[in-house]
Amino acid sequence: MQLNHYRDKTFYKTLLSIAIPITIQNLISTSLNMVDTVMVGKLGEIEIAAVGLANQLFFLFILIAFGINSGASIFIAQFWGKRDIQNIRRVLGISLIAGGVVSTVFAAGALFFPEFILSVFSKDQKVILLGSQYLRIVSFSYLATTISFAYGFASRSVGQAKLPMYVSAISLLCNTLLNYLLIFGVFGFPQMGIRGAALATLISRLLEMVLLLIIIYKRQETLAARINEMLDLPRDFVKKYFDTATPVIINESFWSLGMVMYSVAYARISTEAIAAVQIANTIQNLFMVFNFGLANASAVMLGNELGANNNEKAIKYGYNFAVLGPLVGMILGIMLYLSTPLALSFFQVSDVVYRDTQKIILVMSIFMFVKMFNAILIVGIFRSGGDTKYALALELSSVWLIGVPLAFIGAFYWKLPVYWVVAVVSLEEVVKAIVGLPRVLSKKWAKNMVDNL
Repeated sequence: MQLNHYRDKTFYKTLLSIAIPITIQNLISTSLNMVDTVMVGKLGEIEIAAVGLANQLFFLFILIAFGINSGASIFIAQFWGKRDIQNIRRVLGISLIAGGVVSTVFAAGALFFPEFILSVFSKDQKVILLGSQYLRIVSFSYLATTISFAYGFASRSVGQAKLPMYVSAISLLCNTLLNYLLIFGVFGFPQMGIRGAALATLISRLLEMVLLLIIIYKRQETLAARINEMLDLPRDFVKKYFDTATPVIINESFWSLGMVMYSVAYARISTEAIAAVQIANTIQNLFMVFNFGLANASAVMLGNELGANNNEKAIKYGYNFAVLGPLVGMILGIMLYLSTPLALSFFQVSDVVYRDTQKIILVMSIFMFVKMFNAILIVGIFRSGGDTKYALALELSSVWLIGVPLAFIGAFYWKLPVYWVVAVVSLEEVVKAIVGLPRVLSKKWAKNMVDNL
């Protein structure tokens, strides 16, 4: 495989116009989440573990929502390629309805059964008690998050990537400020600890949703859909949507559940182990924002070209992304490793947690390039052409036949330190890349999904 169109200014101009806003949005989000973790970390390691485990439910929810909206983005990107506004609004309606159902189920679980949910991850009663306090409050933010996701993903697919970036930046800055005020009780605000962090999250997510809706509907652009337009859903249209989108939703749901199972394995090693993983993930996520930006840019660009029936151009662009991904990943892996001492200096943790986190980050640095390649593969290339069933089979077989068994064997049978468990789990990424590459080269993924809709 080689880079095609390496002098194609349009390719790089379009790539940067989409990837940079998404990357900046996620960099802001991850940076401020890191600040949140540091603030909660000031309260102690038990608090870090409690928030980290409580957020596993949100992690599971958000990735199902990601699956729903990734499925929607496949169609919206291709419909935008042929400038079909009516069907874009129909797809937006489907994503809002599906997301609303999922968010209601997860919110009910977080509100009414938080102790049961957290007992799956940890037997530490202090962790369960604190995590339950956090979950009950943030449960009210799930529906707002779903609405923001639907309009944010759709905005990117129609070339409006800057809007969700600006709105998220305002929301996340608000979240960080409120965290400071409510966790520690400064400037006359009540000192609420973990409950303050949860309340700050709830307020900031409501703000994000309101701002996004106000701006979109005030501008009266492509996504300013009326309710009757979003509910105008012919049976054949809905069937076609779910035939393609359901594998994406299942993919994200079971992939995220697999990640949750990793956390179960880490948490059963010790509270210190899950705290170390939580901190390492927070630091790694600062660098994974480039991964997210590049993968989503590839999905939009390839989808737009396929919708406009420029299949050969889409295939060449797909090859470009398949090469760019791991190259960027190598650079980011080196940067992640070199930044470890500085990043860890912000956390006040025991020597055991500090050393384990260092070693986990080293493992993450080594595997960064292959994670980047796989994100381009699954989110960008395969999904843009509607090759979602193959992506589903590849992702789930790697996680559930390799990653999850290795996590529990490493933690319970081999009794490995947490950083070695992270290392053996990461082998599933290598297998995924090796199996997925021939599919990219076969060109079978490149299909126009909207010609007959």
